[in-house]
Amino acid sequence: MLGVDPAHGGEAWRARTGVVLQSWRDHAKWQVRELLAQQGRYYAPYSTVGITRPWDVDDLLESVGLTKHARKRVSDLSGGQRRRLDVAIGIVGRPELLFLDEPTTGFDPEARREFHDLVRGLADREDVTILLTTHDLNEAERLADRILILTGGTIIADGSADELARTLPGQSEVRWTRDGQPFTRSPENATAFVRELFQEHGEAIEDLEVRRASLEDTYMAMVHQAERRTPRGLAAVTA
Repeated sequence: MLGVDPAHGGEAWRARTGVVLQSWRDHAKWQVRELLAQQGRYYAPYSTVGITRPWDVDDLLESVGLTKHARKRVSDLSGGQRRRLDVAIGIVGRPELLFLDEPTTGFDPEARREFHDLVRGLADREDVTILLTTHDLNEAERLADRILILTGGTIIADGSADELARTLPGQSEVRWTRDGQPFTRSPENATAFVRELFQEHGEAIEDLEVRRASLEDTYMAMVHQAERRTPRGLAAVTA
């Protein structure tokens, strides 16, 4: 990891990584700004020519959307705001590699969407690789450039959501109506199938819908295939 065996990584190496665990530490009595300033001091000795550590506290607060809450005690934050603080603590040292462990567990839809926007913004603006572990397949599909599917501790698939969907023939679904009658097919090549459909029936085709396999469809198919080869029950997605 970052060219080093984690079992032998020193302080300077650890300063290059960040972690946001599934459960957060209770710093209830601290104010948000003072907590981040305190955490940041530990990284100051590990600045490099290319990376200045820690992150400026005011810039960090703005990046995670907590500027208005800088003087609040942690105990007064909402659940979503606390999760943003968790991310701020995880990146205060400007990590090159950030681990997020099921970060949106228990979030309502609005809080989950806001958190996704935050994570995507970090990936787009900062020079940081993010390794996200999640069982939420929509989350993996929304955020990940590369997805690993694991079952029984073994990687059984590796690629983008589109690449994984294309590995399973017949997973796309084509729906249409003709003369008022509905039809559904799952062809191996949806594009070729639709082309032939119009060549044969032309304007008689109505209400055409092509639905590619979702990540959930792909995941279930791949896990079931793997379980048939090696019967095991545990599965997870890392994105």
